[in-house]
Parts: sequence; C-alpha cells; structure tokens
Amino acid sequence: MTLKIGDVAPNFTAETTDGRINFHDWIGNSWCVLFSHPKDFTPVCTTELGYMARIKPEFTGRKRR
Repeated sequence: MTLKIGDVAPNFTAETTDGRINFHDWIGNSWCVLFSHPKDFTPVCTTELGYMARIKPEFTGRKRR
C-alpha cells in the first residue's frame, strides 16, 4: 500500500509512549504527522523523530477544526 499526502491512513492499534492507542480514535478530527521509517532506527530517522518531539507543543496548542 502506498500513502500520499492527504490520504486517509488505515486504522491500526499500537503501543505508544502514551499507552495503547487505536489510531483513528486517537487522532479524532485532527491532523497528525505519521512517520514511516526502517526497523533499525537509522540516525536520520531518530533526528526527525527527535525534532518532532521538540515541537510537539506547537501542535498541542493548535485548535481543532
């Protein structure tokens, strides 16, 4: 399956740092950034994930439409 910007991602459940989530329930009517990365967490992937973690307050503070 190939996803493009603006596509609806398939639903899934996952263990996260916020606990177990059902993706579609968790995102609700909001936007999210969904990363796809290799299983081995290459340095580039960890840099991108770290950056997004640092700017999380920017997303948290935005209003839902």
